[in-house]
Amino acid sequence: MLRGRILENKLSSLYKAGKIVGGVYLGRGQEAVSATLGTALIQGTDFFAPLIRDQAGRTAFGEPLIDCTRTYLGSVKGPMRGRDGNIHRGRPDLGMPAMISHLGAQVSVVAGMLFAKRLQGTLAGRVGATCIGDGATSTGAFHEGLNLAAIERLPLVVVVANNQFAYSTPNDRQFACADLVEKARGYGVGGFSVDGTDMLACVSVIGEAVRRAREGGGPQMVVARLLRLSGHGEHDDGSYVPAEARVDHYGQDCIEVAMQQLIENHFATAEEIVAWQDQIADEVQRAVAQAQQEPVPDPYQEDWTALSTRFPLDQPISQPIFS
Repeated sequence: MLRGRILENKLSSLYKAGKIVGGVYLGRGQEAVSATLGTALIQGTDFFAPLIRDQAGRTAFGEPLIDCTRTYLGSVKGPMRGRDGNIHRGRPDLGMPAMISHLGAQVSVVAGMLFAKRLQGTLAGRVGATCIGDGATSTGAFHEGLNLAAIERLPLVVVVANNQFAYSTPNDRQFACADLVEKARGYGVGGFSVDGTDMLACVSVIGEAVRRAREGGGPQMVVARLLRLSGHGEHDDGSYVPAEARVDHYGQDCIEVAMQQLIENHFATAEEIVAWQDQIADEVQRAVAQAQQEPVPDPYQEDWTALSTRFPLDQPISQPIFS
């Protein structure tokens, strides 16, 4: 959670200084939900499809900081070689497909990956997960992906971070049910609700959802209630969020709650937490400095061949193009 927050604070500063091309979307307020999902998964076995506010989950799942800074700063050494939108990075070979901006699409992608493993006979013990927002539950991709997963009883975990606004559209203009978790029953999947500002509650509930999926319980959906503590992106001031929402229970900062929980339960001292912050700030600064020194793509030399292909697109193909 701290790595995600400190890294994104630095990205915000770089964006405002004109050092980042494209948008910057922060997970401020969603770190407890995202990090506990990433922690519950096993890199090399499971699949994790993060969304724009899942830096904490990416880090927990094993993504190194340098992958993030290289992508935002356009380095050719990054996972997307500086050739795609700065949030569209991924490591498919490590179980992390590149993010898709069309919200809800990752539900279909992960369901398809799990179904493919079933066809290959290698699904046992695996879990596929993605974290989406409340707005994505209104998309066709969410419906189709979750419906397929439910029918096939795939080990899919969908975590819905209900941050109360789909960009600027409030919940009462987004869905008519009293709580998004009611949708789980309609699809015939397991449903959980959790306070997304409470780290220990997220660890318990999201961990249980992953366990049930892994043990053959079929798809699980977790709805986490929280508030996005920033605008939709760094270009948005979030002025449409009512003042009362910012000061109610779900407007609290999950990182501050987590720090208090660690101290009260004697998991860590205040001094240790400060030391972690200092250490992470140094790691982030070194990752940024390294990425800033690396070259960006040369448009006159780049062949623009898709990462998933083995040959230039104008070369005759005598074997399957996709690896």
